Amino acid sequence: MRFSTKAIHAGQQPDPATGAIMPPVYLTSTYVQAAPGDHKGFDYSRSNHPTRLALEKNLAALEDGKYGLCFSSGLGAENTVLNLLQSGDHVVSARDIYGGTYRLFERVWRKMGVDFTYVDSSDFLKVRGALRKNTKLVWLESPGNPLLSISDISAVAEIVRIYERKSPKTRSIKKGAASNGIGRILVAVDNTFASPYLQRPLRLGADIVVHSTTKYLGGHSDVVGGAIVVNDEELYKQLKFFQNAVGAVPGPMDCFLVMRGTKTLALRMERHCFNAMAIAERMCKHPEVPRVIYPGLIDFPGHAVAKRQMRGFGGMLSLELKGGLPRALKFLKKLQIFSLAESLGGVESLVGHPATMTHASIPREERIKAGLTDGLIRLSVGCEDVEDLIEDLENAIEKSK
Repeated sequence: MRFSTKAIHAGQQPDPATGAIMPPVYLTSTYVQAAPGDHKGFDYSRSNHPTRLALEKNLAALEDGKYGLCFSSGLGAENTVLNLLQSGDHVVSARDIYGGTYRLFERVWRKMGVDFTYVDSSDFLKVRGALRKNTKLVWLESPGNPLLSISDISAVAEIVRIYERKSPKTRSIKKGAASNGIGRILVAVDNTFASPYLQRPLRLGADIVVHSTTKYLGGHSDVVGGAIVVNDEELYKQLKFFQNAVGAVPGPMDCFLVMRGTKTLALRMERHCFNAMAIAERMCKHPEVPRVIYPGLIDFPGHAVAKRQMRGFGGMLSLELKGGLPRALKFLKKLQIFSLAESLGGVESLVGHPATMTHASIPREERIKAGLTDGLIRLSVGCEDVEDLIEDLENAIEKSK
C-alpha cells in the first residue's frame, strides 16, 4: 500500500464485534482471563492495550518499520531510548535539537554517568570525529529545532558502520534479555519536524525513529504523546520492556486522537509545505527580514540533502527581523492569526520565541554557539489561507518598527 492508504487503514481494521469503521476506544485497565496466563493477548493496560496497539501498528507502517511503541509524551519516548544506555556510555548528539531533549540529556542522564558531545550534525565528518570507543548512540534531529539544520542520515549511518568495523567489538546484547546493553552504535532520528510523510529515517539507515505525536501526527493541538519505531526485533524487545517497566504509556483516548490525525497526515503536510514555502519566499524579499531559515530555499546550506532525503521541506521556518530581540518581542504582540504558543504541527499557525520558550533550558552560550540568537522567531505554519498568513506577518512587521 502507498502512504495515504496506509495512513487511513494500517492497524485499523473494522471492529469485528460491531463493524465500527473506527477502532474502539477501550476504556479498561484490566482484562478477564480464562485461567492464569490464558487471555486474548491483553492482561493489563500498561503492558498492552488494543487501542494503543492499533496506533503502534499504524505508525510502524507509516515509517516503513516493523515495530511501533507509543508513549504519553515525546520525552517519554526519548527517555525510553536512553534507558538502553549504561553509566560510562557516550552519546554523540546534534546541536540543533529541541530544548527539552537537551534538558533530558544534561540534567537527567548526565548525572547517571552518560556523557554527551554536541556537534553540527549537518557535517557528517564532525559526527565521525566525535565517535569514541564507548559511543553507544548517535542522536539526530533532522530538520533540527529551531534552525532546521539538515543531517545526511544515510551518510551518518554509513560512517557509524565503518567506524564499528574498524573498532574493537563492543559488548553484545544477550538475545531476548531486558538489559540495557547495546551491541552496536545505534543511530536514532527525531523525525517530528518532517513526519513520516516527508521522511523515513529507517529507509536511510537509522536504527530508531522517535516522534512527538503531539505535533504533525496528531495535527490538531489536542493530544500529547510520543512514539518509537524500529525494525530490529531484539531492540524492540528491550524498548518494549522499558515501556512496560517505566510505564510512560498513553491513554486510549490519546491513541484514538493520534489515529484520527494520521488519516489526514498526507493532506495536511502538503498544505503545510506549500504555505511554508510561499511564506519563506515572500519573507526573503522583505527589507526588514535579513535572515530566513527554511530548507526549501535554494541557498539554504542543507537544501540539496533535504531535497534528496525528504519528499518536501516541511511546515517549520525561522526568521530574524532587523532590530534584534526588542523588535522580535514587539512583532510577536502584533500578530493576529499566528498564535504565540509552545508546540507546533497543528492545523493552526503558531509562533514562538525559542530563546525564552522551547529552548530556554539551553544555556545562552550554547544557544549562541549553535546559531540560535535571542532575536530568532520560529513559525509553525498551519493550513490557513496562505495570503492571510502572509498579510498577518507583513502587518506585524510594519507595526513593530
